[in-house]
Amino acid sequence: MQSPYYNADQINLLPNEPGVYKFINSSQELIYVGKAKNLKKRVSSYFNKSKGINRKTLKMVSEISKIEIALVNTEADALLLENSLIKKNQPKYNILLRDDKTYPYICITKERFPRVIVSRKVIKSQGTYYGPYPSSKAMRAVLDLIRHLYTVRTCTFNLSEENIRKGKFKVCLEFHIGNCQGPCEGLQNEEDYNNDIEHIRHIIKGHLGEVRSYFQQRMQDMADTLEFEKAQAFKEKLESLELYQAKSQVVNPAIASVDVFVIVSDDKMAFINYLKVIDGAINVAETIEVKKKLNEQDQDILSLFMVELRDKFASTSKEILTNIPLDTDFENIKLTVPQIGDKKKLVDLALKNAIYYKKERYSRIESKKELELRVLKQMKDDLQLPNLPLHIECFDNSNIQGTNPVASMVCFKNGRPSKKDYRKYNIKTVVGPNDFASMEEIVGRRYKRLKEEAQSLPNLIIVDGGKGQLSAACNALKSLGLYGQIPIIGIAKRLEEIYYPEDSYPLHIDKKSETLKLIQRLRDEAHRFAITFHRDKRSKASIQSELDTIGGIGPKTVDKLLKTFKSIKKIKEASLEDLSAVVGKDKAGKVKQSLS
Repeated sequence: MQSPYYNADQINLLPNEPGVYKFINSSQELIYVGKAKNLKKRVSSYFNKSKGINRKTLKMVSEISKIEIALVNTEADALLLENSLIKKNQPKYNILLRDDKTYPYICITKERFPRVIVSRKVIKSQGTYYGPYPSSKAMRAVLDLIRHLYTVRTCTFNLSEENIRKGKFKVCLEFHIGNCQGPCEGLQNEEDYNNDIEHIRHIIKGHLGEVRSYFQQRMQDMADTLEFEKAQAFKEKLESLELYQAKSQVVNPAIASVDVFVIVSDDKMAFINYLKVIDGAINVAETIEVKKKLNEQDQDILSLFMVELRDKFASTSKEILTNIPLDTDFENIKLTVPQIGDKKKLVDLALKNAIYYKKERYSRIESKKELELRVLKQMKDDLQLPNLPLHIECFDNSNIQGTNPVASMVCFKNGRPSKKDYRKYNIKTVVGPNDFASMEEIVGRRYKRLKEEAQSLPNLIIVDGGKGQLSAACNALKSLGLYGQIPIIGIAKRLEEIYYPEDSYPLHIDKKSETLKLIQRLRDEAHRFAITFHRDKRSKASIQSELDTIGGIGPKTVDKLLKTFKSIKKIKEASLEDLSAVVGKDKAGKVKQSLS
């Protein structure tokens, strides 16, 4: 399918230079961002019919209404700009890092006598953030080491020189148990405290060498002046530091700081493992999964997420190890695909992680599918259904004291809710609280429409109720000539009995049965959906009726007020000027007077 944009002359005018291209649709929405070493060559490939283009790419090309480009100096700059634009705009045809996790950070606050705190939100004005930490356990290990080696305050007092001089604060329990040296009373000077904070920054960054050298020097100094107790204290700190490093996964001290990125993929998904190595120890280990959208190449995916992950984990390493060669030329960064030695072992370790994650991910998907299929097979046997109930629909009514009668239908496909197929119904033909007639109406309306539109019918219908509701639903099916074609049951609330049409005796299924649990889940979901709809409708009617009682205020004015202020509460809180701007001074006065 050809794009309405396509113009060979315009494509030929594109420069043979590196840059970023943006595809925009007729609604002026950015639908795709890409980078290229050669913009003319890359963009023209989308419109070249001689090349094999997959169906998804053809669909994207058919939507292109405009192309914009941005020239850059190098391909590395193009990659950075592409990453920035994707994160900012999230175009629908670009792969994205779907990450709903909020990882923790360690923050050193910007204040006199800084604190070391944990935060899941980055507020740059608050301090300097380190992380994020994919594992809370790893972060706690760093914090435990810091608290063991240094006495950093935990209070939130404003320790300005003036406040300390005036004696505004008193030392707390942390001082008495040795966890703080009392800067709040001026018992620790700022220079010593900041020296400790500087060491803490090195530890958080994984640069332990400088801290180790400091402790060794201090231990030796104390020993030389015969202050053996202080020397022992520094020795214990040194041992704690070395024990912490021993527990870290040490690769090889000769490998200073490198990033390791590997990718394994198939037609649908890609799995990337990232190892951040600092001073020979693995500081971060993270695996992400990426859902492919346009049959992207591994090289393109890995290049994009290298930028993403290095930014996320604040990496400044000048060397990157990978399992596949990349065309991208990262400025001042060495890209290597190691073949032997310790660096090859690092890449193999990352590959092992990625492959394990991939197997485990697909195993979970398969296990879930197998469980759902097993439950549906059990339901087919328990209910003696002719076919596997892959498509189930369940109905429920809702009315309170006969007001605002509504109904709902929820749909499960393959044992899971299919929310796009849920339906809400206002009862149209029934006056008063008549559950049986209401059930007959909504079931009739639902399957009359499916029949007229030649849509697929469910494998099972469930109605919330006993013999009366089930009989009403059956009458609706009979009037449409569908009775006997679709299995239908009712579930009564009192004893959770299952009723069949024209059968006086209910079926009692084991309360622990997976079949009954799935039926109950459908029934409860239909009830929740109906109640929510009923509550919204009742609330809207209540607001509407309160405004309708105001003399000189008609339905159009009521609609204007509700559209602008959203609720009766906000209408009451609005000033006369705000109301006048919407409905005029005369009507605003009437509204204000009536609601005040």
